[in-house]
Amino acid sequence: MNHNIFFKTLLLMLFMQFSGMLSAQDSKAVRQVKKILEIQTNAWNQGDIPAFMEYYWHSPKLQFIGSRGVTFGWQQTLDNYVKSYPDKATMGQLKFDIIDTQKLSRKVVMVSGKFTLFRKEKDDLSGHFLLVWKKIQGKWVIIADHTS
Repeated sequence: MNHNIFFKTLLLMLFMQFSGMLSAQDSKAVRQVKKILEIQTNAWNQGDIPAFMEYYWHSPKLQFIGSRGVTFGWQQTLDNYVKSYPDKATMGQLKFDIIDTQKLSRKVVMVSGKFTLFRKEKDDLSGHFLLVWKKIQGKWVIIADHTS
């Protein structure tokens, strides 16, 4: 009987330690993605769309869903941003408010939130987004962006 109690206790301790490790991994991935969102915000606020786009997946499979529908590809997404935001006045100052983060797997994080563009010369602009991040070759990148 003592062996049975020992075995159950050992299993419980291992489970608790493993759960703690997973939780630490989850929070590390989420922290990394949130840090990148800060970097993107700074790039946007400096008027640097290419730097903002650096954390989007450089692939023709990148998916962006916006007011004009679904588009694919890093270059098309960059072109759309440049067309929609031709100058710093139109870009304004970006602020992200994170609503939820979920680690879907070891290499996939989903983030939902609200964006606001504070603009002096034009009306402010705001909406919501859902970003799917994937760790590819050691780098977190956005593989899908649904912003409206």
